[in-house]
This record gives sequence, structure tokens and C-alpha cells, in this order.
Amino acid sequence: MIDVLLADDQALVRAGFRALLRPQPDMQVVGEAEDGAAAVRLARETHPDVVLMDIRMPGHDGLAATRDIVADPQLSGVRVIVLTTFTDDSYVFDAVRFGASGFLVKDIEPADLIHAIRVVHRGDALLAPAVTRTLIEEFAVRAKPALADRKLAALMGSLTEREREIVTHVAAGLSNDEIAERLFVSPATAKTHVSRAMIKLGARDRAQLVVLAYESGLVRPGWSS
Repeated sequence: MIDVLLADDQALVRAGFRALLRPQPDMQVVGEAEDGAAAVRLARETHPDVVLMDIRMPGHDGLAATRDIVADPQLSGVRVIVLTTFTDDSYVFDAVRFGASGFLVKDIEPADLIHAIRVVHRGDALLAPAVTRTLIEEFAVRAKPALADRKLAALMGSLTEREREIVTHVAAGLSNDEIAERLFVSPATAKTHVSRAMIKLGARDRAQLVVLAYESGLVRPGWSS
């Protein structure tokens, strides 16, 4: 069973998500929060598998709540999906940096939201396909380069040539299937390479792998796969 915590300041939005999740045999809503502070408190009380986190909430917003949840060692298994609209939101980039497992636009199709929860629950990161490239490019411009970070450079140096190539494709927003097609390997092989790169770099998920690719200088703004 996938335990889901809903965090949104609009009761109607929470009700919509709750109604969408109720019929799913493998999901249950374990709590609802109207702001970020309540989301953090309820996450500590209920230990959900996935938090659907609205980025814009009054007071302690979704960005601060994401940071607090991801930074709490007792909540290490909790995954956060940031919900936003395409036209906002510089906060999305910081949310990914702080450890959100992905972000989705609020007008996502119901079936795609259900799929997203399952994807994130199994440990993969999810970046909304329609906006991935645009958001990654914008993140790249905003990201502070960390080329002088010896630890990060050493971690990148531990990757094989193939793994470095794989990471650049991940940073371009390609899925495992797309990477497999590009490199003429099976999707399972592509997934294995991605997993090995994540382990070597200490990335908690695919989203953080993108962050590290840009911050290390492996991928530069304006680069395309």
C-alpha cells in the first residue's frame, strides 16, 4: 500500500486528489495539510511514502516543507512530488535541489498523476515530460557551478565513460527507453547504468542526478543531447 500525504492550501484541490486516489487499490491518503508547516508535522506523524506538495502555500511554503522533509533522517524514505503550474515558478528548481523527487504541472491527466505516484514510490524520479527540457535549461542557468568542489569532481571521476554518457542523457531529460534507443542497448541495460551512476554519485534519485550533472560542469547550459 502506498501512503500518500496531500499538501495544498486549497481544500477543493485536496478533495479532488483524495477522490482520485480513493478508488486505487494500492493507495491511501494518510493525511491532509493546508500549509508547509502542517505538511512537515504530518509527515513526521504518519511517515507517508509520497507527499503531493503544492509549491505555493501561505507561511511555510512547499519549498521550505520539502527542504525540511528531505533533510530529516527519520523521513529518509519519504518522496516528495512538487506540484506547480508551468507559468510560475523559480521555486521548482530549488525544490529539486533540496531533494524533491520530481515535479508535475497541476493540469496533469488523472491517470498520469496516479502513474507518477507509483513511479516515485518505487524510487525513480519523475520530471513532467511536457516541461522537462525547458525547466532543466532554466535550472542550469540558475545553478551555481561547483567545479571547485573536489569531492564532487572526484565522484564524477569515478564514473566510467559509458556512465558519464548516460548521465548527460539523463540531464537532457531522456527516459531510460529513449537512452536505450539512442545508445542501441536494452532499456534494462540503460536503467542499470543510471542506477550505478546514482550509487557512485550518492544521488537519491534521477532528479538529483540532473542537479549534479550541471553543478559538476559535466553538462553546461544550452547543451543538448
